[in-house]
Amino acid sequence: MLTELEINNIIRMKKVHPCGSYEWRITRLGADIGLECHGCNRRIMLTRRELSRRLKVILPKDEEKVI
Repeated sequence: MLTELEINNIIRMKKVHPCGSYEWRITRLGADIGLECHGCNRRIMLTRRELSRRLKVILPKDEEKVI
């Protein structure tokens, strides 16, 4: 599932971020995945394993919102 990830994809997590947003933009791919929150622009790094546990869905290109 994580092989489908690309830079600037929008993903939806299972749990809400404290700012109220479920959606994150992928900013870095590698052993760790860099994410930026759509609500507050907070940046975090997660391992691929942790992201696969927390990830709910990768949004299709036509559903992605432009910031």
